[in-house]
Amino acid sequence: MILVERSAHVVAPVEVVWDVVQRAEQLPAWLAGVRAAEVLSGEGFGRRQLVQAGRGSAHEAEVIAYQEPTLIGWRERAKGAGARAEARTEIYVQLTEDEEEGGTVVRLIVVRWPAGPVKAALLRLGLRRVGADLEDSLARLTDLAAVG
Repeated sequence: MILVERSAHVVAPVEVVWDVVQRAEQLPAWLAGVRAAEVLSGEGFGRRQLVQAGRGSAHEAEVIAYQEPTLIGWRERAKGAGARAEARTEIYVQLTEDEEEGGTVVRLIVVRWPAGPVKAALLRLGLRRVGADLEDSLARLTDLAAVG
């Protein structure tokens, strides 16, 4: 398992940030590396969505954590030729009201289970890029939430 986490302060109420992060169609606007996303079925916990990465790969995702308005998490599994079922990624967005400064603390967490030791080694080499992507995502989310 490989875990990468970043957090940031957003000058917007929890409810405003929640409105952005819980909608699948908003993912391309703030989550780095996402080109398109659509809901396949359901809503809230158990919702299924299709997430297309900028590199052309598609992942079917299921919402595995949902506590309105503070937590959403989904599990992605690679889809398509050559995809390994045991490789998966979980992404969590946790929101906490910042009582001291106002606004919201947003915590992004990515957990990856690579498909074997070679993939794990490659993922570890790319940890800096994953962290940079999370920081970019937080900056984009901050801008989106500030607009309201």
